[in-house]
Amino acid sequence: MKNNELNRMLFSGENTAKMPVLFVGHGSPMNAIEENEFVQGWRNIGKSLPHPKAILCVSAHWETRGTFVTAMPKPKTIHDFGGFPKALYEVEYPAPGSPELANETKRTVTKTTVGLDEKWGLDHGAWSVIRRLYPEADVPVIQMSLDYGQAPQYHFELAKELSALRKKGVLIIGSGNMVHNLRMVAWDKINEPEYGYDWAIQANNKFKTLIESGDFKSLVNYASLGREVQLAVPTPDHYLPLLYSLALKDKDEPIFFFNDKPVMGSLTLTSVKIG
Repeated sequence: MKNNELNRMLFSGENTAKMPVLFVGHGSPMNAIEENEFVQGWRNIGKSLPHPKAILCVSAHWETRGTFVTAMPKPKTIHDFGGFPKALYEVEYPAPGSPELANETKRTVTKTTVGLDEKWGLDHGAWSVIRRLYPEADVPVIQMSLDYGQAPQYHFELAKELSALRKKGVLIIGSGNMVHNLRMVAWDKINEPEYGYDWAIQANNKFKTLIESGDFKSLVNYASLGREVQLAVPTPDHYLPLLYSLALKDKDEPIFFFNDKPVMGSLTLTSVKIG
């Protein structure tokens, strides 16, 4: 999409049908180049979505002091990981950026001052998933950072302010993992499909039950949900993108779970489509 067309959509007051919202469990960076059931799940969801005018992605892998959005016209592909095969570092995802959407997001959010970033780009929490949804790299993409100094309630309230973008053709994606404890990975089970510790499966099921019941308050206050959740979310970075997605759910919107499986004992790739 040409920038002038996106600019017209965002600033003319013209609305479109409300876009769905995604939370994607992105798992290993290797999902960017491997063929597996999770990748196919992303492809299938991509085919089910209306074609967006642009994408705003909240990734677990961009934490900042304050809140920022990428505002460059051509974001770089960031290979923010180590110890993987050379082929993974050779992947480029040349989706355009959108300074127009960055500025519209800055105006839309009133809870804080959103900074315009010209240095970051697209990290693997964004491009490893989005390249499977839109392999032609023909949809403009911006990222929004996670302010690591703020509590979960703050993030949930900030995310609600993004709701208007859904009616402007913007697909909002949270990218993280509901259960993400790398210190407890079962390396001896790495090739065993769908292996999860009991606590990981219990935490994942608890999250799904609360999502289905609409009890987002409990999900925001996840630290009080018991030992299995404390193990599932030892740090908030991979969990907070889920709250960004859930905050955008309107009343009576349907919820669909996909890729709902554990891997390596202490992670789940459970993902959510809203709307």
